[in-house]
Amino acid sequence: MQVDDDAVGAVLNRLRRAQGQLAGVIAMIEAGRDCKDVVTQLAAVSRALDRAGFKIVASGMRQCMAAADGDTPPMTEAELEKLFLALA
Repeated sequence: MQVDDDAVGAVLNRLRRAQGQLAGVIAMIEAGRDCKDVVTQLAAVSRALDRAGFKIVASGMRQCMAAADGDTPPMTEAELEKLFLALA
């Protein structure tokens, strides 16, 4: 099962945003910035990653509810639950 075509762009944008934000966190730490600023920026990275993860899970749910394509069986409820719990 893959991320569906409708979700790929959003997932990649969110991951790229997180990548840029993480680079910002690293630069802030290297520059000796205030801890509060670093934590605030790190929280933004976490939100971007969470949003990408939820988009991937939603994509899996759509595929699970749709008919199997013949080659790949739909995701089971247990597999979807595991994906959700991985984001916690």
